[in-house]
Amino acid sequence: MISINCPRFKPWAKFKPWAKFKPWAIQSARISQTVSMILKFNYIYVIMSHSFNKIWIHAIWATKERRPLIANEMESRFFGFIHDQFRELGCPVRIINGMPDHIHCLFLLNRQKSISEVIKQIKGASSHFVNKSDMIAEKFAWQTGYAAYSVSESVIEKVHLYIQNQKQHHAKKTFEDEFNAFIKANGLDV
Repeated sequence: MISINCPRFKPWAKFKPWAKFKPWAIQSARISQTVSMILKFNYIYVIMSHSFNKIWIHAIWATKERRPLIANEMESRFFGFIHDQFRELGCPVRIINGMPDHIHCLFLLNRQKSISEVIKQIKGASSHFVNKSDMIAEKFAWQTGYAAYSVSESVIEKVHLYIQNQKQHHAKKTFEDEFNAFIKANGLDV
């Protein structure tokens, strides 16, 4: 650690981006490293004055009692409605796909909303939409729970392909097996 023998230099003081650098505060050539760190800190302070995030979420939820209520004929209209609901919530969607008893969604989380808020709104609006438009004969409902995982930017394409190929994937693996594998892979206790 480098110390500075100067009464005007206060390392504990908050650096202000609008304050001018005062060269008379430097009395020793040994502090150039400290000054460069301060300037770097000052720069970081300036560029990080806003909040930024980009959180991809892979969400999965099932129909009530895992009944096969999502027919192939209604998928495009149903998934289109869900896509529009995500957009209205400020959550751009990369892909929505699923099976008759569950769906997968890959979307960017709005920084002003929590995952539970978004999914609660989507599930409520989509069940209301199906029941109001009489898409199926019986009452449509979702299970109360869901699974949501953050996805790294580096594997977005892999997750996209996984969701896109749900029909082929589930020809080999049941929803319960898939769900348990997600729980185990993400280190969650159920």
